[in-house]
Amino acid sequence: MSAPVGRPGAPVVDFHGHLAVPAAEAIVAGTPGLAAELAAEQRAHSPASLAVNRAQLERLRPRLTDVSARLADLDAMGVDAQVVGPMPMHHYWADPATAARLARTVNEAVAAHCAAAPARLHGLGTVPLQHPDLAVTLLAEAVGELGLHGISVSTTVHGRELADPAHDPVWRAAEGTGAVVFVHPWGCSLGERLATHYLGNTVGQPVETAVALSHLIFTGVLDRFPGLRLVAAHGGGYLPTYIGRSDHAWRVRADARGCAEPPSAYLRRMWFDALVYTPRALRHLVAEVGADRVVLGTDHPFDMGVGDPLARLDAAGLSPADRAAVAGGTALDLLLKGHPR
Repeated sequence: MSAPVGRPGAPVVDFHGHLAVPAAEAIVAGTPGLAAELAAEQRAHSPASLAVNRAQLERLRPRLTDVSARLADLDAMGVDAQVVGPMPMHHYWADPATAARLARTVNEAVAAHCAAAPARLHGLGTVPLQHPDLAVTLLAEAVGELGLHGISVSTTVHGRELADPAHDPVWRAAEGTGAVVFVHPWGCSLGERLATHYLGNTVGQPVETAVALSHLIFTGVLDRFPGLRLVAAHGGGYLPTYIGRSDHAWRVRADARGCAEPPSAYLRRMWFDALVYTPRALRHLVAEVGADRVVLGTDHPFDMGVGDPLARLDAAGLSPADRAAVAGGTALDLLLKGHPR
C-alpha cells in the first residue's frame, strides 16, 4: 500500500465500501423470491423514499461498478485503500442451486474488481447463510481460491438470527480461516412502523445491528468462537451507546446470563467502523471499545455515507496513537494478520 494521499505515514484504510454486481441481480430477476423481497421493501419505505433510492442507484451506478471511478473517489477522500464488499442484498430466500450461483457470481466479481487495483482494493464476498453447509464450502472458495478477506452478512437470515445454532459451522469455518465477517444490515424488521421519512434506515438499521450483535453476545456465540473476527457497520448501531443496560441485565437477571462475561466485555472482541457521524459519538465509541477495535468506514458511495472521513476523524480530537489506529492501523491488522495468503 502506498502512503496516504497528501499525507505522510501509514496508509489510510476505509473498511466500508460497496460494489454492485449486475450479473448477480440478473440471476434473481423475475423470481418469486425477489418479488417478495421487493414487496417487503415497499412496505418498509414511503413512496418518496423509494423514489429517492431508485434515483440514487441509477446516479451512482458508475461509482458502484467502475474501478477508476472508485479510485478517483478514494483519492478525493485521502484514502489509500478500501475494503470492498457487495451491496448487502444477499437474497437469503434462494434455494441451494440459485444461492450457490449467486454467491459465486458475486465473489468472482468482487475479486476481479479488486484485482484491478490490488494494492488499494481488498474484497469481501458473500455466502448463503440459509444453507450453512453450502456456505462453508463457498467461504473456503472465497478465501482460499479467490483471495477475499472474508464475507459480508446481513443481520438476519430470512427471519433467522445470526446467533441461531444452525450457523455455527459457518462461524467455525470463519474462525479457522481468520476470515473477516462484516455485519451490515439490509432493511429493517420493524417494517411499516418506520416507513415514514426514511426512518427504516436512519433508525431501523442501527436497531437491526444492535439486535443482531446482542443475540451473538447473549447466546454465547462469541464464547464458543472467541476467534471470530466480526466487524460491525455503522459503529455497531446503538449497542456501544447503551451497553450499560445490557451489563445491568446480565448482573441482576439469571435469564439474561447466556454469556460467560458481562456483555460489555464482548465489545472488545469485535471491531466497529467509525461511521457514527459526530466527533462526540466517535470519541464515545473509541472509549467503549478501544481504538484498536475501530476502523474507518465511509459507506461509499451512498448518501448515508461520508466523503470526509479524515476530517471527521480529526474533529474527534483523539490522541495521535488512537487516531493512527482508527485511520488505518487497526484495519491493517485485520487485513494482514488474518489473511491466508
